[in-house]
Amino acid sequence: MPHNRTIAAVVPCHNEEAAIGAVVRDLLAALPDATVYVYDNASTDRTVEVARAAGAVIRHEPRKGKGNVIRRAFADVDADAVLIIDGDDTYDASRAGELVDLLFEGPYDQVLGAREEVTTEAYRPGHAIGNRMLTGAVAALFGREVTDMLSGYRVFSRRFVKSFPALSAEFETETEMTVHALHLRLPSIEVKTAFKDRPAGSESKLRTYRDGWRILRLIGSLARRERPAVFHAVLAGLLFLVGLVLGVPVVADYVRTGLVERFPTAILAAAVMIIAALVLMVGYVLEATAHQRQEAARLAYLRYPAPTNHSDVPTGTATGAQATPDA
Repeated sequence: MPHNRTIAAVVPCHNEEAAIGAVVRDLLAALPDATVYVYDNASTDRTVEVARAAGAVIRHEPRKGKGNVIRRAFADVDADAVLIIDGDDTYDASRAGELVDLLFEGPYDQVLGAREEVTTEAYRPGHAIGNRMLTGAVAALFGREVTDMLSGYRVFSRRFVKSFPALSAEFETETEMTVHALHLRLPSIEVKTAFKDRPAGSESKLRTYRDGWRILRLIGSLARRERPAVFHAVLAGLLFLVGLVLGVPVVADYVRTGLVERFPTAILAAAVMIIAALVLMVGYVLEATAHQRQEAARLAYLRYPAPTNHSDVPTGTATGAQATPDA
């Protein structure tokens, strides 16, 4: 590993006393030149003491929620590569060096550790099915295949970290990361990594139905903001069908009798059709606005150079020169 590239590992933690020591030690063994930051998220056990004893730098984020930790860490930490991994010792931290090397070799802006179960208890009941459903919804909306959208094991380039808005507060942050990469078409790659059960004494902080509902709401909100033409076209189509159901019998009566026998229904059907047309027009206007926001996000991303092994840069070449990323 070239010594002139900087690497940071960010570990969000809330009451992970039983697991955090092993995670920090594995990260330092796999990435001896990295700085491991354990972000304590209002823990009430000995998480901080155990992490510090294992060799981590301790940071604190008092606002509960993984998204709040990521938002704080991405603002504070500055490195060529930033790895994030959960502090529950369910991911294979020993492969961290491999994932970081892959980021620089690509170069990629995101290397995602797609989970592969090695124990039958790794996924709680319903989590695997829910993950596949939510991942499939995002892939359908944003047009690219993703196999494990909710993985908490990823490596990012500096330009990803510093252009990512990080608006989510809790476990939906992984969904926001995935959509950010898909929508801007950032170069990314997935690597299968082992996923095992938590160690004894460690409890999951994920609340299946509540957090699943939050992720689903975020997907809908992102679709509305990032794909407004599609979102409003679907809504307009539903209104059009309602108007059609209301209006067809009125028209049929008029054809048969020459009279509008249900005048209130006719007015309602016409109003629904007008609203459908307006919703569709609003969608096209918002699509233009979304395109401008996407251009601004792309330009913010391009302010930073692509990840590179500095030792591979020819003599006389400025390492800060902007490389053209893969589309």
